[in-house]
Amino acid sequence: MEECTPTLNTGLRGVIVASTKISQVDGKAGKLIYRGYLAKDLAEKTTFEEVIFLLLKERLPDRAELDEIRAELGRARQVAPETVAALRTQPRDARPMDILQAAVSLLATHDPDIDTYTREASVARGIRLIARFPTILCAWARLRQGLEPLAPLPELSHAANFLYMLTGSRPDEELIRFFDACLVLHAEHSFNASTFTARQVASTQAHMYAAVSAAVGSLSGPLHGGANERVMQMLLEIGTADKVEAYVERMLAEGRLIYGLGHAVYQVDDPRAHILAPMSRTMGERIGQTQWYEISRRLETAGKAAFKKRKGIDIFVNVDFYSASLYYAMGIPIDYFTPIFAVSRVAGWVAHILEEQFAEAAPKPQLYRPAARYVGEYCGPDECTLDAIDKRR
Repeated sequence: MEECTPTLNTGLRGVIVASTKISQVDGKAGKLIYRGYLAKDLAEKTTFEEVIFLLLKERLPDRAELDEIRAELGRARQVAPETVAALRTQPRDARPMDILQAAVSLLATHDPDIDTYTREASVARGIRLIARFPTILCAWARLRQGLEPLAPLPELSHAANFLYMLTGSRPDEELIRFFDACLVLHAEHSFNASTFTARQVASTQAHMYAAVSAAVGSLSGPLHGGANERVMQMLLEIGTADKVEAYVERMLAEGRLIYGLGHAVYQVDDPRAHILAPMSRTMGERIGQTQWYEISRRLETAGKAAFKKRKGIDIFVNVDFYSASLYYAMGIPIDYFTPIFAVSRVAGWVAHILEEQFAEAAPKPQLYRPAARYVGEYCGPDECTLDAIDKRR
């Protein structure tokens, strides 16, 4: 019988590790699907609350169910005073994603049902987590400025509450609609790095807070959620649209990344970028700062042309490319771009944790335990004994 040699697949590109009913990323066609619905249709025709219900409960809600999940989110938005007190002790220059990751772990200590391991209890736990992400992040945004946190308002939606608690002003309808669409578009993206992290931790039967906290840490990296911050820093460095071509040539000559271009799955433009781009333009016009959108458009064209000319490859925009200028025009601090990603993606993480731990279809979830290829040194038979080790001392 022939010996089977494991295939080394760095980054697990194209490796199928589990089945899912939650979402599909069709990289060739440029389609993102949540439980059978195109994400772009959901962004145009539903609210984030409806998408939360869809991801967690596998269908869109009717009117009564939508009212109930809105009410449930509203009841759950407040965090324990002890959690806010803990935030007050942190250095003011702490990174928001680090604060969020730490706070998620603290939330576990105030969960009265932490040891109740049923799907119903886990869904309720997930809704509480989704509800509290904006409260935590907005509390930190104000505390680091020497301001008192604002309590969420029960009459406001998830998107509106985040903007209100962050800025202290009630947002207008257009701003709410744009931000709500952003939350819908970022809510889920199959087995990306942070979602896989959440599922891997959940596969150990660790509680939901542990899995979500780990996912937050994964999302914070510049090659994952942190890329949107790098995009805005890049736009600020370029400064004006007439400097785009020189910037692209310099980056490629130095072998450096142009953030927002390229994706691990999409072989065409990220469909989410096509929805975010016109919103970025509109927001730039609203505040009289269209340069960030204009730089982005020129950078997209120049970047695609340069990659084709210099490397003979097609490259495409991803979701970070236009979300950066959009958030910046909304007045959101750059180091809050990735936390916004988390405010949305936590809904997807919760859905995947539920699927990982309570899947009904075979095969049953298993503890993730990939293999590795050892490439270190080997000692001889006389060098690996305790006697040999003692002689080295």
